[in-house]
Amino acid sequence: MKNILWVLRYLKKHVQGILLYFICNLLSIIFSLISLTMLIPFLSLIFGKTQPIHTRPVFHLSSSGLMQLFNYYLTQVIDAYGKSYAIGFICLVVIAAILLKNLFLYGASFISTPIRNGILMDIRRDLFNHVIALPIGYFSEERKADILSRMTNDVQEIEVSIISFLESAFRDPFTVLIYFCTLLILSPQLTLFLVVLLPVAGLIIGRISKSLKRHSNAGQQRLSNLLSIMDETITGLRVVKAFNAERHQQTKFQHENHQLFRIKNRINRRRDLASPLSEFLGVVVLCVVLFFGGQLALSNPPIVSADVFIAYIAIFSQIINPLKSFSTTSYNIQKGRASAERIQHILSTPITVVEKPDAIPIHSFEHAIEFRNVSFRYRDQLVLDKISLTIPKGKTIAIVGASGSGKSTLVDLIPRFHDVTEGEILIDGVNIKDYRLQDLRRLMGIVTQEPILFNDTIANNIALGASGQVREEDIVTAAKVANAHHFIMQKEQGYATNVGDRGIKLSGGEKQRITIARAVLKNPPILILDEATSSLDTESERLVQEAIQRLMKNRTSIIVAHRLSTIQHADEIYVLSNGRIVEHGSHDELMAFDGTYRRLIRMQQIDVPAAEL
Repeated sequence: MKNILWVLRYLKKHVQGILLYFICNLLSIIFSLISLTMLIPFLSLIFGKTQPIHTRPVFHLSSSGLMQLFNYYLTQVIDAYGKSYAIGFICLVVIAAILLKNLFLYGASFISTPIRNGILMDIRRDLFNHVIALPIGYFSEERKADILSRMTNDVQEIEVSIISFLESAFRDPFTVLIYFCTLLILSPQLTLFLVVLLPVAGLIIGRISKSLKRHSNAGQQRLSNLLSIMDETITGLRVVKAFNAERHQQTKFQHENHQLFRIKNRINRRRDLASPLSEFLGVVVLCVVLFFGGQLALSNPPIVSADVFIAYIAIFSQIINPLKSFSTTSYNIQKGRASAERIQHILSTPITVVEKPDAIPIHSFEHAIEFRNVSFRYRDQLVLDKISLTIPKGKTIAIVGASGSGKSTLVDLIPRFHDVTEGEILIDGVNIKDYRLQDLRRLMGIVTQEPILFNDTIANNIALGASGQVREEDIVTAAKVANAHHFIMQKEQGYATNVGDRGIKLSGGEKQRITIARAVLKNPPILILDEATSSLDTESERLVQEAIQRLMKNRTSIIVAHRLSTIQHADEIYVLSNGRIVEHGSHDELMAFDGTYRRLIRMQQIDVPAAEL
């Protein structure tokens, strides 16, 4: 129950609505009860057993006291208008009671709709906000489709649990309680007999629903696996087709699909058992009550009159539905618990990169970026080891090294995509952890190896994250600097062209130039280029490289390079190996040193003067 209670904190802002929901349900129950109790005077009148009462009795809370009071008013109607009119009067009371019951029942549903949808909206908001605040390393451990499944399917499962909880907490218990009290007033003997029978039925239902949570958890996990296979297959469809891997992917998909099929069968069978089982047990209890109550009605003198006994059975039959609802609620809450656990797993993941409460603003970059004995561990692996370097304002530095040497991790520390494990990074002599996070990242423009575009127009992709209203001419200017304006204008809709999912409608070079235009529009003093041209063909690389040279002008640039031909003119080159700086200097100095850098140059067969080789 703990996981469902965690969800209930979202009810706090809906207290007023829940109170109205409760009142509407309470009134609905009362009017339903009034319509049922009208059976007693109706049957008494039909069979001629109505006891005329001409003196208003003193009210007291008992079946006889209530009946005497009603019979007094009914006697007034009979004396004034006759029995036929009295029967019509009872029918009108029943119609009015049923009308009011259903009006208040609809009112309760009307009120509960924005409550449950509001809770779902808040859960989705908190999930999304938490996910985008998590460190980037988290997503290398979790499958994207699993996260999406938790944010969609699991949240939807919680909606069913919320509805069940609202009904089980604010409607059904009061229905049972009020009806039970009425039954107790009508016949204490029969009602005490029920007290023994009903818990037995509840125990049987509870034992059957016990395993549902475990199966629900497994079902949600299988569904996320299925979504993951679909996502990977669609994303890598070109590779799947090229390597004739369709059958392999189909086999993987069918295996997960079949496992989901089996688990869903188990879940649905147990869930579908709830209603018929509870109805059967309810009818068994009803028949036992009929038998026992019949004995009371047939005794001499009768302990329960026939009209009261029939009304008793009618009211008891109305308890069966809310009791059935308890069993269905139990199933739904068990399913909701499994989904709540999966959602809570994300929400309980700590956000390691946090802004200090007293963080200071930074609006400009004046002097230098400095790494002081910086080490970084990911889990138990040492990725960077005691890195110390200084990047003066206006200089261009390059980070090179073999794959896995820690180049990208090093530059990811500057905008605080991760936080250092040891040491510190300073900008203008202040630890970057002391700055406001948004201010810090506003100083930087980042162009990565894989251009990230969103399913939107070219203009909106260029303007992504820009503060304030962006003028169209500023977007065009940025595109021209990035060598993107020409190909954009060749599109049918120009800057209004939708790039498709992940920019699928554009070539690799076009996508990269749009990301460069995005950085140009941002106009940051610090530029981070993480292997921005490594995946491009020669012509695209030339156009992108020209755009990068324009972008780097009058900026502090940090280049992570795989193609060493692009960084020979850097002011300082740092060579990383196994997370350590093993060499640094200008291109000429490193070539003269004849170390790792020169070996990398030879491996790439870059054109350099023969004397240097």
